[in-house]
Amino acid sequence: MKKPKSVVIVGAGGHAKVIADIIIKSGDTIKGFLDDNTAKHSLVLGYHVLGNIESIRDFDNSVCFVLGIGDNYIRQSMAEQFDVKWHTAIHPSAVIADDVQIKEGSVVMASCVINASAKIGRHCIVNSASVVEHDSFIEDFVHISPNVSLGGTVKVGEFTHIGIGSTVINNIAIASECTIGAGAVVVSDITEKGVYVGVPAKRNS
Repeated sequence: MKKPKSVVIVGAGGHAKVIADIIIKSGDTIKGFLDDNTAKHSLVLGYHVLGNIESIRDFDNSVCFVLGIGDNYIRQSMAEQFDVKWHTAIHPSAVIADDVQIKEGSVVMASCVINASAKIGRHCIVNSASVVEHDSFIEDFVHISPNVSLGGTVKVGEFTHIGIGSTVINNIAIASECTIGAGAVVVSDITEKGVYVGVPAKRNS
């Protein structure tokens, strides 16, 4: 039986609450939250906001941290600003193949499926009920929204946000810093950053 980890969640909004539920269901311990708006968030789900985000520097090595912040660029800024132990939070209901690689700080939410030989980068979000098929590669600081389906051998570049309910067919590459709109269907490679919407997905000029 694994020893429970003591986890501090950075951020205290809705996304952070979902991560808190993952930590509890995984058998780890929530030490508390950090948020710059301590007046608004004095208590979250019964756990204290222990201070502002800068106070992350005050903890010792017995504690690890996870970024409960949805914005890809803010997660990247904090991950590079603070030299701490980052926690990878995976919901017990997620189905993950044995050879999947998930790097530090990423979050995999309830009912996700990540299939054989897929790779998930640092501080990614794989949101509720999403499917990442075999051999796909999700680079760092990507957000895959709920109910997204990525076919096999899909590559998603860093900082890209795949909108809720989107579908990406097999063997597609999506460039870094893209936004794929809700419900979009990506059927060809996306080589330039931008916003892509529709069926099939096209750049929103």
